[in-house]
Amino acid sequence: MTYAIEDYADAEMLAINLANKIAGELTAALDHEERALLAVPGGTSPGPVFDSLCAADLDWARVDVVLTDERWVPEDSPRSNTRLIRERLLVNRAEVARFLPLYAAAENPEDVLAELESQLSPNLPIAVLLLGMGLDLHTASLFPGADRLEQALAPDAPILMAMRAPGAPEPRVTLTGRVLNEALKKHVLIFGQAKRDALEASRGQPVELAPIRAVLDGATVHWAE
Repeated sequence: MTYAIEDYADAEMLAINLANKIAGELTAALDHEERALLAVPGGTSPGPVFDSLCAADLDWARVDVVLTDERWVPEDSPRSNTRLIRERLLVNRAEVARFLPLYAAAENPEDVLAELESQLSPNLPIAVLLLGMGLDLHTASLFPGADRLEQALAPDAPILMAMRAPGAPEPRVTLTGRVLNEALKKHVLIFGQAKRDALEASRGQPVELAPIRAVLDGATVHWAE
C-alpha cells in the first residue's frame, strides 16, 4: 500500500492548495466526462477547504456532490453534515452543483437505502474524493467496532450501508470501502501531530482496526500541524 503525504506550513495554506488541486481534478474530469462526482466529508476540518473551493472557476453545473457519510438526522439538525455542505460548499459558484443526499425522511435508513443508492449509482465512480480521519482511524462512518464494518469493507459491498457504532447517538449512512477506494482521485485531510502519528501507526494493522487503510492506496494525505 502506497500513499503520498504533503506537508503544509499551516492550515490556511493547506486549505487553499487542496481546494485548487480538487478544482483542477474536477476540471480535468469534466474534459472527458459529461458529469463528475465529488465526495466530501462532514465535520469541521474541511470547512476552510470548502470556503476556497466554492469560489473555483469550473463548470459546477456539471458537478454532483455527495457526502461520504451522513448522520440519520434531518437537515435542520446541528448534527447534520448536509447542513454544513449547504452552508460552506454549495454557495458562491458551487451553488449550481447538484447535491445527492444520503438522508431521506424515514425512521430507519434501511427503509430508503435502495432509493438513495439509485440516485448515486449512475454517477459512479467518484471522480474526486476528500476524506477525513479520526484518531481511532475511522473514515467516513467506517468505525472500528461498528455493527456491519466487515460487510462495509468487503470487496462486494453495496454502494451504501447503514452503520451503528458504539458512542454514536444515531445511525449513520456511509459510502462503503469499495466505493470510496474506487475513486479516481483520493485525498485525506488531517491536522495535528496526534493524527499524523496515528496514521503512521496504522501500518500493518488489520483494516477492521484501522478502516482508513481501506482507502489509502494511491491517496494523497494532506497534513498541517
